[in-house]
Amino acid sequence: CPICDTPVLPDDRFCEACGTALTNHLTNHSPPSVRSICVKCGAEELDSAGYCTQCGFRNADRGSNGRIEVVRSLLLAGISDPGIRYSYNQDFVALQTLDSNQILVVCDGVSSSHAPEQASQIVTETIVQQITEQLQYASVETAIRVAIQAAFRAVSKLPYPTDTEPPSTTVVAAIVQGKTATIAWLGDSRAYWISPQKGQQLTQDHSWLNEVVALGEMSEVEAKSASNAHAITRWVGKDASDDSEPAIIKFEMPDRGYLLLCSDGLWNYAETAEKLMDLVQPIRTRDAMEISLELVEYARSRGGHDNITVGLLRINS
Repeated sequence: CPICDTPVLPDDRFCEACGTALTNHLTNHSPPSVRSICVKCGAEELDSAGYCTQCGFRNADRGSNGRIEVVRSLLLAGISDPGIRYSYNQDFVALQTLDSNQILVVCDGVSSSHAPEQASQIVTETIVQQITEQLQYASVETAIRVAIQAAFRAVSKLPYPTDTEPPSTTVVAAIVQGKTATIAWLGDSRAYWISPQKGQQLTQDHSWLNEVVALGEMSEVEAKSASNAHAITRWVGKDASDDSEPAIIKFEMPDRGYLLLCSDGLWNYAETAEKLMDLVQPIRTRDAMEISLELVEYARSRGGHDNITVGLLRINS
């Protein structure tokens, strides 16, 4: 069993010890594949030098590890880009449509840990796989909680040198049913709601700054001046503290708009939800891929000092 390590038989559908639905029976909903595409026009064909065969734009400077989710409808899109400073990508994004459910996951590998790019990938893929399986039998909140537990176990099995920190990553994940979004997160990858009426940050970073302010130990102004203000206090990894439970919320999307999941490579350049709202307007005539591309390009134009990852779902009504 991926959750409790109890031995199971090949044809078992559930673990008898903890009740987890076993992924051996996942047949029709494998995690989506990922590949590079042209950031300018969205075409899925690049030559060996990184040139787009459709518009001629040179994508080679984005690094060989630049990724974009191949689910490219008007409603759902995701991009993970190395940015300007790095030639490799420690982030990962995955999207999945399952019956009436939309699944979005964004991970940002912790750069001080060993092989953060492996951590972000295995956590993202494990969460999508587990949610896909669990939703056949469990509630949405149970599915997302079990998925993150499985991700903890999966990333904890990655090998690492004893003189380094074990692979780890932040995560924000959402399951959308109709106009209800169930969102779980650990760390400082964020979720936002962006509509014509407002921009709203839905998650609160697991950071040193937020913790000392919540405890009344410092004012926000004082905490922001500390060198470790944005140090994360929760993450997915073998060395995470015992109380590293994900925060989980439900959000009822009140009208037409966008559910945005992103890493700090984007929100560091647009710290307020109002700024993000300005970037995605006008909202009625733009599809999810167009918005995602422009958000990534905005972060790159402002310096692109970190990997930039966006997962976006358009809600029409």
